[in-house]
Amino acid sequence: MVQRLVLRLGCGPASVDVCGKHTGPQDNNNTSTPSTPIARLRHRRRSSEAVGEASKENGGRLLVNDQNKYKSMWIRAQSTIWMIGSFALVVYMGHLYITAMVVVIQIYMAKELFNLLRKANEDRQLPGFRLLNWHFFFTAMLFVYGRILSQRLYNTVTSGKFLFQLVSNLIKYHMVICYSLYISGFMWFILTLKKKMYKYQFGQYAWTHMILIVVFTQSSFTVANIFEGIFWFLLPATLIVINDIFAYICGFFFGKTPLIKLSPKKTWEGFIGASVTTMISAFVLANIMGRFQWLTCPRKDLSTGWLQCDPGPLFKPEYYTLPEWFPHWFPWKEISILPVQWHALCLGLFASIIAPFGGFFASGFKRAFKIKDFGDSIPGHGGITDRMDCQMVMAVFAYIYHQSFVVPESVSVDMLMEQIMGSLPFEQQYALYTRLGEMIQRRVTGHS
Repeated sequence: MVQRLVLRLGCGPASVDVCGKHTGPQDNNNTSTPSTPIARLRHRRRSSEAVGEASKENGGRLLVNDQNKYKSMWIRAQSTIWMIGSFALVVYMGHLYITAMVVVIQIYMAKELFNLLRKANEDRQLPGFRLLNWHFFFTAMLFVYGRILSQRLYNTVTSGKFLFQLVSNLIKYHMVICYSLYISGFMWFILTLKKKMYKYQFGQYAWTHMILIVVFTQSSFTVANIFEGIFWFLLPATLIVINDIFAYICGFFFGKTPLIKLSPKKTWEGFIGASVTTMISAFVLANIMGRFQWLTCPRKDLSTGWLQCDPGPLFKPEYYTLPEWFPHWFPWKEISILPVQWHALCLGLFASIIAPFGGFFASGFKRAFKIKDFGDSIPGHGGITDRMDCQMVMAVFAYIYHQSFVVPESVSVDMLMEQIMGSLPFEQQYALYTRLGEMIQRRVTGHS
């Protein structure tokens, strides 16, 4: 009864609390905790609202000023250690397993992005509409991976005439199969159009295709990097992880100057500290990774066996003599540097300066949809998409850089012979042999 009376009376200027004390306007300088439960509850609400308004005005709270930063850091550290350990295990297992990991990541990313514009009421009126989204997703997956892995699948199937013929036909009619699946999904979409739901359905249709472009564009480059040599996948991905970790650590302890309004917790101190650390790590890690053939050899098929190959000039050490004064202070007279380390510096520079803008883009995107994270599958980090924003930008750059500046230096007679023997039938190999012999004979005759 007393509680009902208190709730009815409230805390107005002329109200009386349960103890009979006058509860008129309090002095603004009085910061003592209210005595009654109802007053304490309202006091907490006013405090939380004030903190919320302050954080909105300031654009967010820096980690260095966050009261719960150590708890957040511990949760984030546990998740990071788990992810790094799992990632290292998959890398050790080889190219095919890394590709499978990329596929799983794609599925989780698509799920998180599909859910952004999902409305429960509309979905209940459109049974099977979610299934249509996944139909387009797996059609796009078949198209992308079919184009990337078709030659390697052809090289893998070496025994069994029936299986070889089946794979050959699948590769030959790959485009027809993919188009048939897509056009069936297109017709399915048209047949499911429902009155008063057109706008929502066409919005979902466009959103689905945007997701496919974002997810599969970067993944196609990622898988191509993997089969060019795990090195060209592992180093860029590791640099992004290092940049993210040290941006967090430097901002955690030293961050005072906000970097960009889209990401209020990002600071200049974290950005600069992470950039320096990433550049150093790129140079050092390239030297370490470049000495393992398991990481540097390209995979020409879909097998999982151990690899051995000629590492090529990029992964053969070059020795540089140090100045005469250097051995007086340090126990080295010369150092060995792999040529690929100079390329690693370019990757490190991009990972430090340009790739973080992928994260800024994702932050702006989340603000547009008024969400904190894309998902909650990784404690302390958000969703899978939250971890892949910078990786997507980096994967595309790594592939373009490799094809533009590295591949011309890595072409060898052995690599050309492997391509000829693996992709041309015997008749074309013999024709190539004959024509090449005639060309060489004419050149020798002309010089003589």
